[in-house]
Amino acid sequence: MEETQSQPAVTPLPAAATAKPPRELKKPEKAWYAVYTNSRAEKRVSDRIDELGIETFLPLQKTLRQWSDRKKLVEKPLISSYVFVKIIPRDYFTVRKIDGVVKFIMIQGKPVPIPEAQITNLRILCGSDAEVEVSADVYEKGDQVEVTVGSLAGLRGELIRVGRKHKVVIRIIQPGMNLTVDIKTNAIRKLAKNSDI
Repeated sequence: MEETQSQPAVTPLPAAATAKPPRELKKPEKAWYAVYTNSRAEKRVSDRIDELGIETFLPLQKTLRQWSDRKKLVEKPLISSYVFVKIIPRDYFTVRKIDGVVKFIMIQGKPVPIPEAQITNLRILCGSDAEVEVSADVYEKGDQVEVTVGSLAGLRGELIRVGRKHKVVIRIIQPGMNLTVDIKTNAIRKLAKNSDI
């Protein structure tokens, strides 16, 4: 009797093995996000985030405080209960678990990235000697302007008119929260309609 040699069965390679190799995934880019904190916990939260090696920004302004026996220049948060963090999505839960963090500012269940230009504007405000006021007023859309002279040079915002004074309004975080600064009309210039703030 003859033995038949059986040849091993050839199985076709799966389609994935013959396909082109997958492209490398892009490394997620860091973005700025606004974190809402417990009342008066901004500095503590900022310090804890910083200890984790995560870039943080707490806008502070110097104000003169008066006590019965003395006056003192103190730094207080420019925006109460807010700290800004520059993170990749993977760091979201690390920041969220920090004691004193209440939540990220979100729209439709996703943290809202803050444009770098608005963080730059906050840095300019914090480095200036201008008196800054936080407001929940809603303003009509106006001309886009840039401050051209003084310690606020480079600051961009939306112009509103109040009496004889002009104010630069920087919209941040969410609709309904604005920062306003009194600026003389000769210290600003109008930007083109399509300019980013």
